[in-house]
Amino acid sequence: DRQTGERKEKTEWHTVAIFSEGLVGVVERYLKKGSKVFVEGKLQTRKWQDQSGQDRYSTEIVIQGLGGTLTMLDGAQGGGGRSGGSAGGYGGGAAAGGSSGDWDQSGGSAGGGSSGGAGGGSGGGYDDLDDDIPF
Repeated sequence: DRQTGERKEKTEWHTVAIFSEGLVGVVERYLKKGSKVFVEGKLQTRKWQDQSGQDRYSTEIVIQGLGGTLTMLDGAQGGGGRSGGSAGGYGGGAAAGGSSGDWDQSGGSAGGGSSGGAGGGSGGGYDDLDDDIPF
C-alpha cells in the first residue's frame, strides 16, 4: 500500500492457452484453482465479438512448441517439490480451456483464469529459480 508503506500480496489471474496434448493432461491431473505456477510463453492478443456484437480483446499466454515453459511451484498435489518442463515434443491442438484448433470464441477466452503445469523431474522449491540473465 503506497499510503501506509505496508506490503500487500497481489494475486493476478491470466489466461494460459496450451497447445500440447501431453502438457494439457498434466495440467488437468495435477493443478487446481489457486495452484502456484511459473509460466513462460508468448503473449498473444486476439480480437473477438461478444454476444451483443461488441469487439473485445483478450491477451493470453500461449505455450506452444519449444517456446514455452511451465513450472509447478507448489509441487504435484501438494508434494512441496517443483516440476518443470518444456511444452514441446508432443504436437498439440488442445487449449487449456477445452478449445481446440482455431481460436473460435463465442463468449470469452479459453480457460478463464486457468493456469498450467508441466511434467518432468522433481527438485527443490522456490530457491531453485535462477534469476540470472542467461547471457
